[in-house]
Amino acid sequence: MRHGSHGGRGGRGGHRAQEGRGGHERHGGGGGPGGRAGRAGPSARLLLAPLVAALLLGAGPDGSGETVPLDGDRPGEHLDVTLTRVVDPAGPPSAPGADRLVAVGLRLENTGTVPYEDSPAPAAHLLGTDGERFTGLSGTTDAGPALPDRVTLEPGRSASGYVAFRVPQEADLAAVQFALDTGLGDDVAQWSLS
Repeated sequence: MRHGSHGGRGGRGGHRAQEGRGGHERHGGGGGPGGRAGRAGPSARLLLAPLVAALLLGAGPDGSGETVPLDGDRPGEHLDVTLTRVVDPAGPPSAPGADRLVAVGLRLENTGTVPYEDSPAPAAHLLGTDGERFTGLSGTTDAGPALPDRVTLEPGRSASGYVAFRVPQEADLAAVQFALDTGLGDDVAQWSLS
């Protein structure tokens, strides 16, 4: 399973800051309590590293903006998938006590050498904090235009839009997943929503 911060083709993600390599950490002189210079210690830097990485990669707190490369089952089948936005709720409930509508914005870019053809709605899933899994549906929402029922992308082409989900009103959502081959592919992208 590949996570939203996973590096890969295109050089997004995967970069780590190297602690203590060839540099010197200065203490003393100037500014803070006890004469310290006010620099963050190693534990503070470790806590801030994921936040800084997310900001540098353009990722939002819900995983949006992160691109994950996926490999298909056919030679030359590669797709970069970007979670662009999660809209919850994505419309008013159809009736009191009815499921709520959630929309997940995705951008699909064919980075392979063969055409990509698939149905994006059943390839997308929402995961609840209780382990329940919700499969995407084709349909319109208040969030914006839906991805087509069937997408065909030549190499270098992309498509963007929303996949709709119906989830129970009380469901707490934990993650978004996307896999090629109508959701049955072995290579799965996942973005945390927390």
